[in-house]
Amino acid sequence: MITVRVPLGDRSYDVLVGHGARTELPALLPSSVRRAALVTQAGIPIDIDPGVPFERFEIGDGEDHKTLATIEHLCRGFAEMGLTRNDVIVGVGGGMVTDVAGFAAATWHRGIPVVHVSTTLLGMVDAAIGGKTGVNLPAIDGIGGKNLVGAYWQPSGVICDLDALATLPPRELRCGRGEMAKYHFLTGDDLLAMAEPERVARCVQIKADVVASDEREGGRRALLNYGHTLAHALEIATDHSLAHGEAVGVGLVYAAHLAHRLGRIDEARVQRHYEVVGGAYELGTSLPPGLSAEHLVSLMGLDKKVLSDGLTFVLDGPRGVEVVPGVDPAAALAALSDMA
Repeated sequence: MITVRVPLGDRSYDVLVGHGARTELPALLPSSVRRAALVTQAGIPIDIDPGVPFERFEIGDGEDHKTLATIEHLCRGFAEMGLTRNDVIVGVGGGMVTDVAGFAAATWHRGIPVVHVSTTLLGMVDAAIGGKTGVNLPAIDGIGGKNLVGAYWQPSGVICDLDALATLPPRELRCGRGEMAKYHFLTGDDLLAMAEPERVARCVQIKADVVASDEREGGRRALLNYGHTLAHALEIATDHSLAHGEAVGVGLVYAAHLAHRLGRIDEARVQRHYEVVGGAYELGTSLPPGLSAEHLVSLMGLDKKVLSDGLTFVLDGPRGVEVVPGVDPAAALAALSDMA
């Protein structure tokens, strides 16, 4: 078992990484907890015992269920249960589940404790760590977006039980590698050379260090969005048939093309992105066919991380990966053509 501490003062918490880690769940619950609301999905492959009386709440599978309607459904269930501030919400599942469970915890009685039990590689190395919660706003008249409604709400603890990874299909494991590839460019670490527990724990440590230095994404934490601006647009444009980790892989390659067009990196560095994303991490590096480049640029303009002075991207450069505001939409469009 590997323990990674997320240092946030009196809100610090532990992330437990290892096979069978779920048995440690009772130890992560706040001492005042008397009952638990377990938020999960049908088919989650591991059984959870929080060590206190609990009720189980299942949410739908897929991004179509990551909405305010799902939050309302959960909160009505919490009301029927009589869930109080002395209780806890436990999110068991992948990134969608922990995002929804975390946001529900942040809003129920204006905030109650939440503990996450992550069951996917993507969730373990990214979504369950750091306290960012949220749901999507379905597009109406072209206005909407991914994770536009949410809150920062740190968990009381996180469990990454590696036993769950053995139950995942290959595509789901590739999705986790999309986020690992991002960490590769942020740190240069050869994560794939590490044993599985150390590899997952190293990703958790990287994110924990960034979150500790910039909890609410005022500066350094935005670097964790490397590859995500196009990724979120691709998810929306493909009606989420392209999974998040897959979209991040394509987004990383696109960010390299855009950085090259802006004169920030050379062609060799662009090729390095292809080698890492497509070679080492075995992810797709091409845009899905049939998408309008203009529509993708429009969707990137709706991303929640875009500032008012133009498109904002996280891009590689001579000083490493950094936030670049005010990118001309014409350059963003041209980079899509370069990629094609």
